[in-house]
Amino acid sequence: MKHIRVTNARQNNLKNISLQIPKNKITVFTGVSGSGKSSLVFETIGAEAQRQFNETQGSFIRNRLQHIGIPDVDKIDNLNVPIIINQKRLGGNARSTVGTATDVYASLRLLFSRMGSPFVGYSNVFSFNNPLGMCKECEGLGFVQTVRIDTLIDKHKSLNEGAIMFPTFQPGGWRLTRYTLSGYFDNDKKLEHYTKEEWNILLNATEHKPKNPNKEWGKTVKYEGIIPRIEKAFLKKQSKENISRKEVLKNIVITKTCPLCNGQRLNDKISSCKINGKNIAECATLSVDELLEFIGSLQSSSFAIILDELKKKLQNIVQIGLQYLTLDRRTDTLSGGESQRIKMVRNLGNSLTDLLYIFDEPSIGLHPKDLQNISSIIKQIRDKGNTVLIVEHDPDLIKIADWVVDMGPKSGRKGGEVIYEGTFENLKNSRGKTGLYFAKIPKIKDKPRISNEYLQIRNANLYNLKNIQIEIPKNVITVVTGVAGSGKSTLIGKVLPKFYPETTIIDQSLFAASIRSNLLTYLGLSDDIRKLFSTTNHVSDRLFSRNSEGACENCKGIGVVKIDLAFMDDVEQPCEVCIGSGFKPQVLTYQYNNKNIVEIMDMTVEEAVDFFRDDRYQKSFDTLLQLGLGYLTLGQRLSSFSGGERQRLKLTKELKNSNKIIVLDEPSTGLHPSDAKKLLNFMNSIVHNNNTLIVIEHNLDIIAQADWIIDIGPGAGKYGGEVVFSGNVSDLLKDPNSVTADCLRRHINL
Repeated sequence: MKHIRVTNARQNNLKNISLQIPKNKITVFTGVSGSGKSSLVFETIGAEAQRQFNETQGSFIRNRLQHIGIPDVDKIDNLNVPIIINQKRLGGNARSTVGTATDVYASLRLLFSRMGSPFVGYSNVFSFNNPLGMCKECEGLGFVQTVRIDTLIDKHKSLNEGAIMFPTFQPGGWRLTRYTLSGYFDNDKKLEHYTKEEWNILLNATEHKPKNPNKEWGKTVKYEGIIPRIEKAFLKKQSKENISRKEVLKNIVITKTCPLCNGQRLNDKISSCKINGKNIAECATLSVDELLEFIGSLQSSSFAIILDELKKKLQNIVQIGLQYLTLDRRTDTLSGGESQRIKMVRNLGNSLTDLLYIFDEPSIGLHPKDLQNISSIIKQIRDKGNTVLIVEHDPDLIKIADWVVDMGPKSGRKGGEVIYEGTFENLKNSRGKTGLYFAKIPKIKDKPRISNEYLQIRNANLYNLKNIQIEIPKNVITVVTGVAGSGKSTLIGKVLPKFYPETTIIDQSLFAASIRSNLLTYLGLSDDIRKLFSTTNHVSDRLFSRNSEGACENCKGIGVVKIDLAFMDDVEQPCEVCIGSGFKPQVLTYQYNNKNIVEIMDMTVEEAVDFFRDDRYQKSFDTLLQLGLGYLTLGQRLSSFSGGERQRLKLTKELKNSNKIIVLDEPSTGLHPSDAKKLLNFMNSIVHNNNTLIVIEHNLDIIAQADWIIDIGPGAGKYGGEVVFSGNVSDLLKDPNSVTADCLRRHINL
């Protein structure tokens, strides 16, 4: 029982692999992107552990648990109950905050119900989600929304001409009949000629039965003005229609801080309860480290247990490097890395043992100094008697492993094998790319580019920035460093574009694309490939599109069919007609160079380079190879790309540009160290094209190869926001104050 035994795993690109993973140890899975790490750890081991645990629950509970699918593996023995901590953002809505997600706010509510004065009620009334505690005006949201009349109404039109510019309120829309059949209006009269009374009835009337409606008016139907109707239907409830109208609502809705509670979310009675002059809402606006200081200053022998519990929870957040967050920060504004660490905090306080913890690149978004804290937390989790599996690229986290499993040798179909399993010490002697990386000693850039022209930022004081004055050299690679929350993204992502609006920022956000978009559509090559098939086979090019005539009629071109089993799990399975391809079976009879359209879609970029010899294709594919994305398949849906993959794909469109200011936000995210070298070559080619490249980055290999460094800090939140260092890498290594310098010195063995 001392090992988890995996027998014949074939999920995705895994080549029938079997291995033993030691229990109660930290095992790190390494390998280039696409080598099979996630297929093994998440989609095989994690999925099977989750599936078996779910099966022990009743159907009602089972429907609400995490589901990853049924893996393609013969068997896995000795599994533990899993805790899967991935990079999926916490999401949530306006009522979900850092305080509620970490459970700190619950402890704070308990403290105020006991120590607060005057006494206003028990802990539940301090919740902005409780009717007894919430502000009546904003219903606990802290903001109010109202309709912007000038963008909603076109006064130069009548109701029949479409004066109400909102879906379902326009001619032919079902909501418009509530007004045209009410008997209150001349439906052909321009709204600019309405009387004051007509305006009031149209916009503000409360719900009532109209006196003389049209004969088609329903017997039970009531009339209501446009503003209260839109507020009720769209602003005060989360509905599917609300989400689908998001873009339209953005144009007609004004959001402002609630005038009654000033954004504190709570009513006056609850806000009147204070401890040492602060109410609970004011405590929630403090950064975590400031709140810890405040709680530490409180003395009470009666409530020492509550105070100690609260301090412990806050210290866990500080230890994980999120001390700069405030409890009232909405969870849907957190990054993937911040979300993952918040999930970690939830598990630090529990006393459960013999669990299987699975982490997905916990280094993401973290400075090397913060990684020391994460390493310590992961060791704590192991030392409590748990088994820890980590998918990781960062050298500092790989070093803490008790056992390493290196996947490869390459990506996609050329991956899926175990290249090495053993201790970290012996990894450098293995034949894989990870071993080769650790066998070399990193070096700094010995001949950095020098610039005589600069971008200038003056008096930068947004958020935590302390009146920064800085010059950024043009036409070189400048890397901006500093711990998470120090102010890097504020300075470069928000302040720089105000001084230089032409700045192009390439981040890791989602593409504006549908579920049907894939790599070929993004590269603009799908039409060309359809024409190749069309010309060769003398048929319509629409046959070779899953969104047109070629779409499988059973699954409508999606390739999968979802079966709704009510309280049981939804089952998503490949379409039995097209076997998951999304195409009508007859489309596969047509070929181009002995390949049908599905075989082309299943090709990796590396394979496509050899297959398509035309310059147009070669240029696009070559760029992807330079960025370490050769393992992607041509038909891979954009919705399945990771943040790092999305950013590097966006980069492909910038190579041809010149004389631009280009900002990259942590482009090394999710990259194996060997691919980080390819990324550096690509970055150098962008600068070679007369562009100014500014990179926000934590990766020490990329920092070591910068022409210029700007280090922001020294700490996070209120302890950051200053320029700690500005200069070349050689000078950074001599700096005694920079934590980045300290980490870099250790990285290159100085």
